[in-house]
Amino acid sequence: MAMIEQIGAHTMQGVEDLGRFSRFCSRGLISSFRTLFNPRAYPLIWAQMNAIGVRSVPVIMITGAFVGMVLAIQAYDQLAGMGLEERLGVLINIAVVKELGPVLAAVMLAGRVGGALTAELGTMNVTEQISAVESMGVDPIRYLVAPRMLACLILTPLLIIYADFMGIAGGYLVSVIQLKINSAAYIDYSAQSVELWDILTGAMKGIFFGGAMAIISCYKGFTCREGAQGVGQACTEAFVGSFVCILAINFFYAIVIKSVYTTFWPIKSLL
Repeated sequence: MAMIEQIGAHTMQGVEDLGRFSRFCSRGLISSFRTLFNPRAYPLIWAQMNAIGVRSVPVIMITGAFVGMVLAIQAYDQLAGMGLEERLGVLINIAVVKELGPVLAAVMLAGRVGGALTAELGTMNVTEQISAVESMGVDPIRYLVAPRMLACLILTPLLIIYADFMGIAGGYLVSVIQLKINSAAYIDYSAQSVELWDILTGAMKGIFFGGAMAIISCYKGFTCREGAQGVGQACTEAFVGSFVCILAINFFYAIVIKSVYTTFWPIKSLL
């Protein structure tokens, strides 16, 4: 009987948390939409774009470059054994643009940006600064969450494109300089295989990745427990939740994009 009561209590708590999170998401999305058309909120958005986007450039640059270089090293022997080493760029660029670039860039942003958002808002919550903002008649969701969410939605696709570029550049340098692959053939095969569709669909993931990361991190900051331990645990939960959500979104996004591609380009998708 005690076990049944415990299971029921956990179930009720989970349903309550899900409802609270859903209400927070709806308020965040509505406030973000309204803030986007409010010029007085633009300074807040610019400040968050600088903190989220500009300061994330070095880590995104390093991540993208090393992904491309590692792919070149690992895939060269397999292709060279079949006499296809000049097509190494096809494998590198497709993998970076469609999957590795977007996912790894989003994961790095979840660690750097998501943790920072949770810690900042969690500290404000613990020190009752959020309550002070609300007591002055200001909606804390609109003032604190919306600018951060808009900055993530706008900049995550751009940072993914930058990570793709660095991955392509890193793979090219290792392939041509270290592995001595013909540069003209490498570029020609890559240009024939990588389409604008691949680049755009990879970058569009950033909208969903950025939105999920922002809303989860802000929610954990708003609902963290008191004390330094509570803020630290909220940061951990925010990163883990964002990471799992990024992987889940990537899976379902791939299914939808593949269905769209095979619907509008059925002949080419079979080649």
